[in-house]
Amino acid sequence: MRRRPLRVLVSGAGIAGATVAGLLGRAGHQVVVVERDQGVRSSGSPVDVREPAYDVVEGLGLLPRLRDVATDVREVAFVDAVGHRVAALGTRRSRDRELEVDRTDLSAALVDVARPVAEFRFGEAVAGIRPDARGAEVIFERSAAERFDLVVGSDGVHSRVRRLVFGPEAGYVRQLGMYVATVRLSGVAQRGDPVLMHNVPDAAVAVHPAGGRPGVAFLFRSARRIDPRDAVASRALLAEVYGSLRWRVPELLAAYLAAADTYFDAVCRVRTPTWSHGPVTLLGDAASCVSLFGDGSTAAIVGAWTLAESLDGHDSLPAALADYERRHRGFAARGQRAVPVVSHLLVPSTRIGVGVRNAALRVVGRRSTTR
Repeated sequence: MRRRPLRVLVSGAGIAGATVAGLLGRAGHQVVVVERDQGVRSSGSPVDVREPAYDVVEGLGLLPRLRDVATDVREVAFVDAVGHRVAALGTRRSRDRELEVDRTDLSAALVDVARPVAEFRFGEAVAGIRPDARGAEVIFERSAAERFDLVVGSDGVHSRVRRLVFGPEAGYVRQLGMYVATVRLSGVAQRGDPVLMHNVPDAAVAVHPAGGRPGVAFLFRSARRIDPRDAVASRALLAEVYGSLRWRVPELLAAYLAAADTYFDAVCRVRTPTWSHGPVTLLGDAASCVSLFGDGSTAAIVGAWTLAESLDGHDSLPAALADYERRHRGFAARGQRAVPVVSHLLVPSTRIGVGVRNAALRVVGRRSTTR
């Protein structure tokens, strides 16, 4: 065990940040979490909690709460322009060691677990970091500077901690030519309803029941490069891609364009040669990700658990951070390798590709029902 508790700053109260805050706080460390937003965001999409992340949330006592809000989705149904079902894909989830939950529900549950053992400062953000031999002095946007033994950058793909300490985003983040946009829809859905997805070449739109609070996701390829944080440009690009499509797309696009709380980002690959620099380390999407699929939540939770275990298994902070990276880097990389195949399954680039995908899924479906 470590000789003394650490004073730890966690930047970002998302899935990775809230998980590591809860784990480190329970281990006796003094944890402060800063989050630029005023609370847990309501936009986002459902995410998966799979082994070994399932074991982590079970250890935190969250399984009953997460089971209550699980989506129970077992199928993705692909529909044509008039809503006729043309193919289906069963999910891999089982009721035993795997859950799909809304990202907001998972984040809120993890924050609630961490609150008794960590201090949360919503509406605050890191403005500067000065590492030295004794830790780091952190400058905040709205409050006085403070010292910490360790700074954890769990602030997402566009991590400010990574930019401040490791260098400009361009050195670590690569856009993959795809964008994703999500928004919550009004109304309710039945838990267990299938996800409905409509495709045209290079674009898909999916309606997810999300545990009774439905949402829509737009996923598309584009050669245009825009700043995803530019709301005007992102909404214009979305309207350009989806403005002429059929099925339910007109109403779904209108719902997104009228909403205040939306999510829009380029699908990116994050690769960093090292995850730690002195007393600063990266976690979750800030360290390594492809920001597309719900599997990122599993990697974030597992990474938080590995970091917490490594910190309490070494007296030396450099040794602990090196152990964390050695153990978790391979796990994180596996998710990146699966992206090309899955992205072309969900968003084929040609009409022939859409047709071949649907035909293949129909064959797979017939085989599974005859077994």
